Amino acid sequence: MPIGGLSSSLIQGTARWLLLILLVATAAPVGTEESFVINERTLRLMEKRYGTGARTRLLGWQNLIQTTGGDDRAQLERVNRFFNAMAFVDDDIHWKKADYWATPIEFLASEGGDCEDFAIAKYFTLIKLGIAEDRLTLTYVKAVRLNKAHMVLTYYPSPGAEPLVLDNLIETIQPSSQRTDLLPVYSLNGSGLWLAKQRGKGKMIGDSDRLKRWRELLDRMTNEMEQEEEAP
Repeated sequence: MPIGGLSSSLIQGTARWLLLILLVATAAPVGTEESFVINERTLRLMEKRYGTGARTRLLGWQNLIQTTGGDDRAQLERVNRFFNAMAFVDDDIHWKKADYWATPIEFLASEGGDCEDFAIAKYFTLIKLGIAEDRLTLTYVKAVRLNKAHMVLTYYPSPGAEPLVLDNLIETIQPSSQRTDLLPVYSLNGSGLWLAKQRGKGKMIGDSDRLKRWRELLDRMTNEMEQEEEAP
């Protein structure tokens, strides 16, 4: 029987995606740092590849992380507004690939990406700002009006609480109960992969550091940092 009214084709697509789970070494933990500075080498590389606007956008991101304060809700609002200013571009057009998860640096430097890129950039930025990782999940949903799979970032004010939804489709952050246009499928973060249930975390079905695209994303983020530290 379809899950939450989802079509069999979407469920089959989800199943195929989950079959990409691979056995890999433990991914490097995602954590906060006392300061966040983008290396000049990276700025130059991104500027050369994407134009002078890339440097401006990346420095804007750096400034956001260095200066954003206030409670969790205030930080959610600022981060959501900052990234939602980027353009939505499908992967096959933007990256010439059927499905590509961009790092936050790639997303900002290229000035666009798809729903996964929006959600991933918000996720890592909020963690850099000190939001506990166990309060954040990247959640796959069915966008009812679009009739297609979609990713959003969800934030849990406390364990078991109703999550708030950060979405590139709309500007406002709303409780999940108000997003009746979204049907949850599954979610993930650095701690695990979950089968979504009743608009919240459900049964854990796998370890997210075994998920192929998640691992590839973390590897590229690590490589970006290693490239920054090489000879100028």
